[in-house]
Amino acid sequence: MYEVGMVRTQGEAAKKASLDLGILNTRVKNEILESMAEGLLAEEKAILDANAVDMEEGRKNGLRESLLDRLLLTPDRLEQMARGIRQVAGLPDPVGRILSGSSLPNGLTITKVSVPLGVIGIIYEARPNVTADAIALCVKSGNAVILKGGREALHSNKAVSDVLVAYGEKAGLPQGAVQFVNVPERAAVDELIHLEGLVDVVIPRGGAGLIKNVVHNASVPVIETGAGVCHTYVDAYANVPMAVDIAMNAKVNRPSTCNAMETLLVHKDIADAFLPAMLEAYQKAHVTILGDARTQSYSRDVQPATEEDWATEYGDLRLSVKVVDSLEEAVAHIRRYSTGHSEAIVTDNYENARKFQQLVDAAAVYVNASTRFTDGFEFGFGAEIGISTQKLHARGPMALPELTTTKYLVNGSGQVRK
Repeated sequence: MYEVGMVRTQGEAAKKASLDLGILNTRVKNEILESMAEGLLAEEKAILDANAVDMEEGRKNGLRESLLDRLLLTPDRLEQMARGIRQVAGLPDPVGRILSGSSLPNGLTITKVSVPLGVIGIIYEARPNVTADAIALCVKSGNAVILKGGREALHSNKAVSDVLVAYGEKAGLPQGAVQFVNVPERAAVDELIHLEGLVDVVIPRGGAGLIKNVVHNASVPVIETGAGVCHTYVDAYANVPMAVDIAMNAKVNRPSTCNAMETLLVHKDIADAFLPAMLEAYQKAHVTILGDARTQSYSRDVQPATEEDWATEYGDLRLSVKVVDSLEEAVAHIRRYSTGHSEAIVTDNYENARKFQQLVDAAAVYVNASTRFTDGFEFGFGAEIGISTQKLHARGPMALPELTTTKYLVNGSGQVRK
């Protein structure tokens, strides 16, 4: 049960621990991470038992299948989580990098180095793997972390967090460096996002409602992540088989993720060659299609799309489809409804490809590839804390370097300013 001030107490503990965590050397941080990975596997039964409670409650409460899939833990998924922690241990340490240096005419030397942000608050929904990823990334980057997971995964997240803390502290993790907010009430979120002086940045991961609430109400800095109304535009010059493969993957591969396609735009000159095969493939994959009048003319199974549909992140096997007259109309549609996450064009026309990448403003803009690749691991960054859809201080997959800030080290020999 939530009590006023409980999150502040956790914030104070995290702030104190961050001072010790921030100066740990790479070897100790890696040993902590290796111990955490071992703990996930050693405590498999306890974690899976906790997850079974969440899964049962989720089914009783009518949680949709896409969210149940995000929530589910299995021995294989725990193995993947442990592997992910070990991969973070193997990545270069982002702390202490010399970013630039110079000497002034007066003899002062100035060195710009990377340092931890300090204390990071992470607010997320029904994904227990985020708990492991977030802890690993924060430990490696020298940041203390306060985790506030969703109600749906409360037992799972606490079990994962408890194991990682216990095994991490055995290897040298400062006490208090990892805090888990073990209450479901929204009041805990409200307290967390107002901990000025204790929390250096808050990162919300989840649906548009969660992100909007945090961005609009926080008094500490926020990095906006996650919301993904992603588009794929099939140009008049697209290779049809390639376009079918890309559009299928972008929607069906993992529809609950933020990089899954939610709207498919099709040039009118290729619609006859592309849409019948595409709609048939979607029907076999049990995708519900909501389309404009021209899309509906290709299949009686297409439901009419509303204005709200174009702006919706479905997160499941539903897709909006629209036939457009030009690349410019496709870009205009994307500019109106995009959340700035990931956008794609399928085309064999070089000029159209370059034009699309120039005109579309998003964290990732693809040519002839699925939007599903917008991911820290797929980009070769290792695990990620989220996909930033804003422009400060990070954009796109936020991996270890994005969890640091900078400090200037200035050395002199008695200089004073005149």
